[in-house]
Amino acid sequence: MNSQAPHSATLGADLRALRKARGLTLTEIANRLDRSVGWLSQVERDMSEPSISDLRQIAECLGVPMSMLFAHSAAPADEQGYVVRAGSRRPMGSGEEGLIEELLSPDLTDDFEMVHSTFEPHSQMQTPANRPTQEVGYMVSGRLELTIGTRSFQVGPGDSFRIKHEPYTWSNPFDEPAVAIWVIAPPVY
Repeated sequence: MNSQAPHSATLGADLRALRKARGLTLTEIANRLDRSVGWLSQVERDMSEPSISDLRQIAECLGVPMSMLFAHSAAPADEQGYVVRAGSRRPMGSGEEGLIEELLSPDLTDDFEMVHSTFEPHSQMQTPANRPTQEVGYMVSGRLELTIGTRSFQVGPGDSFRIKHEPYTWSNPFDEPAVAIWVIAPPVY
């Protein structure tokens, strides 16, 4: 058996889920990539494996970090789609703003995604986010300052919050990291 099989199976399903979550057709993505619809369909069905250059272009089309597409960890066959081990979470984003995110969901094929977020001390979001999503966060540790729409909040361990189609920002002006679990629908990563 090819050692890439677990990677490919997860990759194809995630690509399809991300494309659909963005309301894009196979034809639209294929045209942007200058590839055939058949080739892209085979990639989504795990019948063809894209090159690194293809993955770079696909990530750009879908607006996701490249790491999201190639950081799949090979889980044992009987755990794929069911269990994500602590040491096998997929990193998401660049961490530039002091936010380290890891995917807790086994893949992106559900109607939502679950994310483990660590906000470094004295970090803050540089540009407000305004996504067509519903998000719920639960604070595991530390504290955050949130602005949701025009309202500001400080949240700490055990607190939860919801963001529903509103612009938001976060900051951690404190001396300790903050950790939150986020559920986001539909998946955006």
